[in-house]
Amino acid sequence: MDYKIYPVRSEKDLEDFTMLPFDLYDKNSPWVAPLIGQYKKYISGEDNLLNYAGPHEKILLRDGKRTIGRLIVGINEELNKYHGLKEAYISQFESIEDIEAARLLLGFAENWAKKRGMTLIKGPLSLPGGDDNRGFLIDNFQAPVYVMNTYNKPYYNDFFLDFGFVKYFDCYGYEADLVEEALDRYKKAIPRLMKRFNYRLDKVNLKDKKALAKDADDIKRIIEEAMPKDWLDFMPPSQEEIEGIVKQLVPFADGDLIFIARSTIDNRPLGFNITLPDYNQVLKDMRGRLLPTGFVSFLLKKRKINRGRMLVLFVIPSYRNKGVSGAIYLASQEEAQKKGYTRVEGSTIWEYNKEMLADIESFGAERTKVYRIYTKDIL
Repeated sequence: MDYKIYPVRSEKDLEDFTMLPFDLYDKNSPWVAPLIGQYKKYISGEDNLLNYAGPHEKILLRDGKRTIGRLIVGINEELNKYHGLKEAYISQFESIEDIEAARLLLGFAENWAKKRGMTLIKGPLSLPGGDDNRGFLIDNFQAPVYVMNTYNKPYYNDFFLDFGFVKYFDCYGYEADLVEEALDRYKKAIPRLMKRFNYRLDKVNLKDKKALAKDADDIKRIIEEAMPKDWLDFMPPSQEEIEGIVKQLVPFADGDLIFIARSTIDNRPLGFNITLPDYNQVLKDMRGRLLPTGFVSFLLKKRKINRGRMLVLFVIPSYRNKGVSGAIYLASQEEAQKKGYTRVEGSTIWEYNKEMLADIESFGAERTKVYRIYTKDIL
């Protein structure tokens, strides 16, 4: 055993970092490989705020020439400044089933954070500005993984607990079948509420850059007004962050599934959702590669997608009891039904987001997955 930590510096290192999960998860696993080229851009900060948020380090653990572990440790300085925190984050953790390997990886992350004056470390978290790959799955390991969601080895939870991490918060995944009976009770009530409280729903225009920019500005306004200040894991997005989110999501998005609620009186934006087709149904068999035949396969299988994932639903406080979330839910699900979708997942919802949990349960969705985020005091 010759375990050593290496920082990611070369193209070969980046390749090894990217390809490690391909060795850890076989084809029968629910894990879905990301597109290799896109993932390299993601961990290099080309379509997110990784390089702007603060310092970070990508590391590999090798046994001789064999890569056996990886993670990213970093500091989101903007988030820390906004909330007065001294926290580091861990992301993209993967390892063989060896407790010593895990201890080396997590030990590096802890020491790296300590040297930079941090007093707490959390993980696994999305890279700064992201809404994907949050937490470790702690149950239901055989269930399909929806687009932009995480999957992991069950023993990763044991590794973090062994190293002194404790539960921070859980995030939940809910699923619902798209059947007429489940939507019928909304179809009469929602139009009356929309008329009574003077709002409408507009689809996001993904094809017109000017219209999309206006929609993105309205989404930013909604988040700024709707996001509670005591959510220590979030802060209102900057213009750059909104642009990064749009850039990241547009290739996967379907404008028929994304709505913005606006006032019919003054056009004020009131709420929005982001629902994506579950491209994991297509990506599962491609093992991260579009070429040489993957692109044709992608186009053919894209038509067979029958699941969706709602990642985000925000409503400004003054309209939370006026049916806006229900209207958005109903509209997005009706559009999904038209496309042949039979099931939708709503995830990942933080356990402290009580209003969203109440909303999604009122829609008849069932909690099917729990994702755990850990924290450790490193004073």
